[in-house]
Amino acid sequence: MKIGVPKEIKPQENRIGLTPESVKILVSEGHEVIVENNGGFEAGFENDQYTNAGAKIASTAADIFNDADIIVKVKEPQKVEVDMIRENQIVYTYLHLAAAKELTEGLIKSKSVNIAYETVTDDSGRLPLLAPMSAVAGRMSVQAGAHCLEKNQKGRGLLLGGAPGVTGGTVVILGGGVVGENAAVIATGMQAKVHIVDKSEARLKQLVEMFGDKIIPEQSDKIDLPKLVSEADLLVGGVLIPGAEAPKLVTKDMIKSMKRGSVIVDVAIDQGGCVETSKPTTHSEPTYIVDDVVHYCVANMPGGVPRTSTLALNNATLPYLVKLANNGYQKALSEDKNFLAGLNVHKGMVTYKAVADVFGHNFVDPGEAVKH
Repeated sequence: MKIGVPKEIKPQENRIGLTPESVKILVSEGHEVIVENNGGFEAGFENDQYTNAGAKIASTAADIFNDADIIVKVKEPQKVEVDMIRENQIVYTYLHLAAAKELTEGLIKSKSVNIAYETVTDDSGRLPLLAPMSAVAGRMSVQAGAHCLEKNQKGRGLLLGGAPGVTGGTVVILGGGVVGENAAVIATGMQAKVHIVDKSEARLKQLVEMFGDKIIPEQSDKIDLPKLVSEADLLVGGVLIPGAEAPKLVTKDMIKSMKRGSVIVDVAIDQGGCVETSKPTTHSEPTYIVDDVVHYCVANMPGGVPRTSTLALNNATLPYLVKLANNGYQKALSEDKNFLAGLNVHKGMVTYKAVADVFGHNFVDPGEAVKH
């Protein structure tokens, strides 16, 4: 198979779909890999590292979209890329379609085969290709939030970890999944007071086993959420409903009750955000203020640490890509129901229920779709 890796063109997106090491593995399996010129440069990977691994360098994205059987990306295709996607071409990347109507319609129209990293599952119902980026975003959320609390960032002027004789800040983490767990790693390390809110009692028990008395577990149906939000110096939104839009847990009224200069980091912004006042921002202009509360809603947080992110992402995505390239998508997907869960749009049909529901399309069972 010909596997194409275009340079990411979303603003401030510096990751790349494949590392040179991943290229080497694919070439050893007999596949041809084409990487766009300087595609990995911002993540610290040079053209000659790719050519030494056996890749060909293409001068433009158009060359890659013209030639490749599989397109491997990190972020969802931008409009100019959607226009280049060919019928039957396989696109393997993060898609986040439930929050992107125009992209969904474009992919339907292209009649391509679109596999979303974020909806591939494992036997426990977890999301193994989303997990590494959720881990990076979770860790970054507290790092970014701590920075935003500084006065010159329009924050409260508060050091999250406190100082000798001065207590640290209060961090409220909504969602105890991968984002929440990793946010807690950094927040507890900074010696903040950390509340984790989750609806699952079993998950909260696991987190207490991990963190002990460094966290305060809060079961969502047993707490006064508005009160907890009002006490937060840093609120981290890490709530996820796989493949669907994030629920709005924090309302405009709750924001009004927050302390002047407190900070919200809405990691769920890729799926629409879990805070009513959230709207996507970029690494170049990461924050805005509503009711004296600093909002950090960067839609591709891991893009800020592209080297770490690309390496972590490839560890997870490569084994599936090898299967896809070796066996073809029909065999690879039909033999693995967890991989099949990643199929979102197939040759003009919507094959992921949450996406079909949100945009009023007919849902086609992915298992049936790949037979044709």
